[in-house]
Formats: sequence, C-alpha cells, structure tokens
Amino acid sequence: MKVLVINAGSSSLKYQLIDMEDESVKAKGLCERIGISGSKLTHKVPGLDDYVVEEDMPTHQKAIELVLAALVDKDHGVVASVDEIDAVGHRVLHGGPTYTGSIKVNDDVKRVIRECFDLGPLHNPANLMGIEACEAAMPGKANVAVFDTSFGMGLEPYAYRYAIPEEYYEKYSIRRYGFHGTSHMFVSGEMIRFANLPEGHQKVIVCHLGNGSSISASISGKAVDTSMGLTPLEGLVMGTRSGDLDPAVVQFICDHENISVDEMLTILNKKSGVYALSGNLSSDFRDLSSAAESGNEKAQLALDAFAHKVVKTIGGYLGVLNGADAIAFTGGIGENDTAMRAKIMKHFEYAGIKLDPERNKVRGKASKISTDDSTVGVYVLPTNEELAIARETVRLA
Repeated sequence: MKVLVINAGSSSLKYQLIDMEDESVKAKGLCERIGISGSKLTHKVPGLDDYVVEEDMPTHQKAIELVLAALVDKDHGVVASVDEIDAVGHRVLHGGPTYTGSIKVNDDVKRVIRECFDLGPLHNPANLMGIEACEAAMPGKANVAVFDTSFGMGLEPYAYRYAIPEEYYEKYSIRRYGFHGTSHMFVSGEMIRFANLPEGHQKVIVCHLGNGSSISASISGKAVDTSMGLTPLEGLVMGTRSGDLDPAVVQFICDHENISVDEMLTILNKKSGVYALSGNLSSDFRDLSSAAESGNEKAQLALDAFAHKVVKTIGGYLGVLNGADAIAFTGGIGENDTAMRAKIMKHFEYAGIKLDPERNKVRGKASKISTDDSTVGVYVLPTNEELAIARETVRLA
C-alpha cells in the first residue's frame, strides 16, 4: 500500500510518498510560494538528483497537480500512474473538541475543520485547501485527517480545563489541546517498543525540542499532560514564542505601548522567546550556542532560560506520573544538541537519573544515552510525523 502524506501550509505544501510494505520513503518534496510569484517545486527521490519545477502555483490544487506529475514523471517519478497511490493522509492542526483521533475525511470532517479556523487561523484553512485539492485531483481516493490535537484530547478534565468561568469553556471550547501531538504520539509509542518497556511500566516523558518546543507525559501511550495549551504559545520558552507568562503582561504592555491585543500576540509569537532574550540575535540555537561560547551574555541567558523551563516541566511531569520509565529527546534540538541535553539532565542526578557522557555524543539516531544504572532510561529518539500520519491512514483507509 502506498500512502501520500500531505502537510499543507498557507503558501507551501510538503509531501512524502511512503510504501507501507516496508515504510520506505519513495519520494518527498516541497512546493513553495503557492499563490505568490516565483513558485517552485523541489522533488527528491533517493539516489537521483533533485527535480526542480519552476511554474506558477496560484492555488493548492495546482500544487497538487504538479506533485502528482512529478511522482509519475518518466525520469524522476516513482510510480507508473496515480492509481498506485492508495490513500492520502493529511496533517491537520486542529480538530477542536469534536475529534479525539484521526478520521477518514467526509463532509462533516471538513465542516469541523472549517469551524476550527479561529482556533488555528494560520493552519486549518491551508489544511482544508490541501484536502480539497487532493479530492479534486484524485477523485475516489480515501483522504484521512490526522489532527495535531488528537494526542492532547486524551487528557483528563483536571489536566485540560483552565480555571476560568465555565461559560467560556462551554461557549468557545477554551481548553488545553496540546500540539506537536502527532510527534508525541509517535515517539511515546516508539519509546515503548525501542526500550521494550513492559506492561505496567510505560510511563514516558517526551521532550520535543526545536524552534517550537513542547513536552508530554503519557502512560501506555495515552496522554496524561502536555505543555502547550489552547494554542502553541503556552508552555516552554521557544525560538520566537514567549511560552508561559503572567496574562497581565499582555494588558500592561498594550496599555503602555498603545497597541492592540492582536499586535501583542504577534509579538509574543514571533518576536519573543530566545530571540528576544538574546537581544534579537537569533532564534537558532546553533547561533546562540556559538555566541555564548564567545562570551555573549544575552545568548547565554537565552539558553539558560530555555533549559530552566524544560527542567521545571520535566520535574513537574515526574511528579504527575509518580516517576517515569523513560525520557525521550526528539526534535531538532532534542536529537542533536548534546550540550543542551546534558545541561537539562544534570538537574535530575539527585534522583539517580544520569547521562553517560560518551553515549550522549549521539546525534539524530535512536540511542540510549543514560548510564546502565540510571534510575530512569534517557534516550534520543528521532520523530517521524509523516510515518505516523501514514500509519494512521493505513489503519483507517
């Protein structure tokens, strides 16, 4: 069975064609500048040179048509015809309170995605365009929506409800949803298999650390808590997102700077985080690490603040779970930043959780990085959201 995985953004579209017989990626690519001049498709097939198509893509449907043409191209394609593609899996940001898991797309699913536009204004409209473009280009093919919020929908009310008047929860579905859910679902499940955790000992903390970062706690693959909330703004200090802060900060700055709440939210999402703490130096942790090593105090502050919040969250989740069986690091920073992993985990040596300095040198490869006598196993485990989406698509389609 071959599954086409689609991640549609407002002006971009990522794709992978995965053969589920062996879960191998046959081709992948990116459509850029959809609806903007200078559109380009970059198509990659293992063992071949990149295939680049520079052609106007006024709509997502045109982008999908070019993707399908690349997949069947006589020189750069990997299938003889579109008929070889059995189903399409779509990353969809928000399913609101309606959907607690992935689902085969029908008119009602599209209605719910549309109703969640205000909860995911940057992503849900584009996700829906991707679905409808595939429906038009490949009529009759099964489309599956895999919601980024599904993992967090497994939380208990005491974990997802905000302590605000109930009418706002009832009227507007304001609650903690959590994001990076597909990654957390994949890594928590893979962690159980990779470490061969026995039934009854499957308490896992997943640290998805990158420009956007979040942490989850789960038992037997079911979410118990997650750091992001109604939006991806809640939780850890991130690349350009502030993470948690006193809500009164918003009113205070709006009043004193004479700006709107919308403007303030833009600041908190795009001009804050380690970028702000570093004096607007960079949101890239590689740049910050290099600057800190050269004596830049603001860059060091940014790194320290990021690590401090991660430590607080892991510590809190150890309490929520009443101990853990495994801690997994994933995402660009989690998988590759050896110094940051060491900086974080040194705070848990009091509990007998210890990294092995040699094992911790690994980057981007599934590995155990804790000592053999560590009370909790610590691992690097690369995430694979596309494969998670493909697996869900096979299950439903």
